[in-house]
Amino acid sequence: MSPVYRPPTGPLQFLIHDTEIIVVVKPSGLLSVPGRGAEKADCVAARLGALTVHRLDMETSGVMVLARTSEAQSALSRQFEARTVEKAYEAVVAGRVLADAGEVDLPLITDWPNRPRQKVCFETGKPSLTRWRVVRRGDASTRMALMPVTGRSHQLRVHMAELGHPILGDSLYAPPDVKAAAPRLLLHAETLAFEHPSTHQRMHLWAPAPF
Repeated sequence: MSPVYRPPTGPLQFLIHDTEIIVVVKPSGLLSVPGRGAEKADCVAARLGALTVHRLDMETSGVMVLARTSEAQSALSRQFEARTVEKAYEAVVAGRVLADAGEVDLPLITDWPNRPRQKVCFETGKPSLTRWRVVRRGDASTRMALMPVTGRSHQLRVHMAELGHPILGDSLYAPPDVKAAAPRLLLHAETLAFEHPSTHQRMHLWAPAPF
């Protein structure tokens, strides 16, 4: 079975749509899965009637894979758990990052009194690792490639803030001037690579950042 590639249709751009999986480009502002309350029912999973394997923050745009069968969902979930899925994001952060590449290795846990915020906690936090490299430096900002090894909630946003370079437009982890510097969170899931659950072909999906 060969995946069927389709052109963009409506707010969700389709990269793959076959009998096992759907890969779309999620726009910023759309939930991946339903939230609490009727006003948060609209989401990628509901629009497609598909099974979730992973999720992107509502404010984050980019490539997202969903399953059409429980077997495909299980196969994809195992790949995420085994960390054989390759993910790369693009972000624009505040300030000039001086080093060309590096990593942030800081454990994260939910900041329960301030949900949905996450926080660094060396006592109870879960291991969280992000590798990064500079793509291009501007006068007051830096375009970064971010490669998360783990997949904690808000990992990239917290790690960049802890690095001293919060992501532009971040409503949770950036100071007011950095939040106001962009009309949206400048974080985009640019590439996703995984093994197709039935053909076992290695799939490499890419969608350029819209900023």
